[in-house]
Order: sequence, then structure tokens, then C-alpha cells
Amino acid sequence: MKLNFTGVSDPGLIRSNNQDAYYIDPEGRFFVVADGMGGHAGGEEASRIATGQIKAYLSANWDSSKPCAQLLEEALNQANDAILHDQQDHQERADMGTTVVAVIFRSGEPPWAAHVGDSRLYRFRDSKLAQITEDHTWVARAIKVGDITPDEARNHPFRHVLSRCLGREDLHQVDVRQLDIQSGDRLLLCSDGLTEELIDEKIAYFLQESPLIDKAAIALVEAAKEQGGHDNITIVIVALD
Repeated sequence: MKLNFTGVSDPGLIRSNNQDAYYIDPEGRFFVVADGMGGHAGGEEASRIATGQIKAYLSANWDSSKPCAQLLEEALNQANDAILHDQQDHQERADMGTTVVAVIFRSGEPPWAAHVGDSRLYRFRDSKLAQITEDHTWVARAIKVGDITPDEARNHPFRHVLSRCLGREDLHQVDVRQLDIQSGDRLLLCSDGLTEELIDEKIAYFLQESPLIDKAAIALVEAAKEQGGHDNITIVIVALD
């Protein structure tokens, strides 16, 4: 199955810096999106460390006998450790952290995904958008137990409160899953700068209306900015042809 892919990151309209980061392996082996937090320098550094560490670990261990799930889990845990070490060396960044979502395509195996936080993975198939990851946030948990509705969550004062992120000593679990994909699917990795501004139906609309993934990514960023662009916006699209 041939992969086509693209990525774009935009600071949005409110923030002066971009604390998001992404990495696309030139060979199409893996894709990473990270959304940093912890102040101007801290957020940028956390997302940079995460994407760099995940890239380095996956590249170094790609041909190992480790299963995909183990490879991804170890990559994200290595990123967490690297951020913790940087926090210790730079007290001015002691509160920094980052969300992350990653997808790997290993030859002869189905793709796998891992994530921590509220950066998301979607699958677009037959004009329908499905959220694959589950946000590690207070509101996602509240929706699951029925305390609030999805509509209430969009404007809830606790919607940005994470229950899990990289850069924390108490990170005990990385969510890892095998992906169900078929020819014609598109995978969308994104930071919450996109999903805070656009509901899923709007995201699906722009993916449907823009067959070329480069144009789709730009259209999504511009649409998020038209809705306010309150946060950094990062998008990676992988088309399976």
C-alpha cells in the first residue's frame, strides 16, 4: 500500500510562538505530532524533545525484533524520561510537558498508534470521520461517565485539564493500539488547536472537499484560524492509496 503524506504547523492568531512540533519520516515509516505546554520556552522545548527522542528511538530500533506495540511504548517512555531529565537540568522549565500522538507503518505489519494527552488521531473513510484516540482529559472522563455532554465539554472551564502527558513522573501508561486501515483511508494526526476550533463534521467536510492532502491540510488550518485560531495548529495527513 502506497502512502502519501503532508504536514503543516501554524502558530494561530493569538500566540506569538509555536509550542507544537511534528515529524514526518521521509520514508513514511512513522509520523509524530506533539503539543507542548509550560510557558514560552518550556512548551517549545518539551515538544521538540518529544519528537526528537521518538524519532531517534524508532530509527535506532526499527529493525529490531520488538513488536510494534513495545516499540511505540518504549519510544514514548524514552521521550518522557528525556523531558524529565531536561526539567532537572533547567529549573526554569520544570513545569513543561507535552501531549503526543504517533503512528508507525512497519513493512508486512498493520500500522500501530500511540498517544498521551489530547493530541488526536482520526481516520477518514467513506466520507466519515472517526476519532481513534481517546483524550486523556478531565472532560473526556466526565463525558465517559455521563457527568457532562460532548456539547457541554466544548466550552467547559476544565476542557484543557490533562489527566496524562509527557514530562511527568507519574506517567504509568501509554495508550497503544493496532489500526484498522484499508486502501482509500486518510489518517489525520493533529494538536487540539484544530479540534478546539472545528467540530468533527467540519473537519470531515474539508477532508472530503480537498482530494489533495496538501490542500486539505492548508484548508483545515485556515478554517481553524477563521474560527479564532486561539492556539497553535498542527496537522499531519497520511493518505493510504
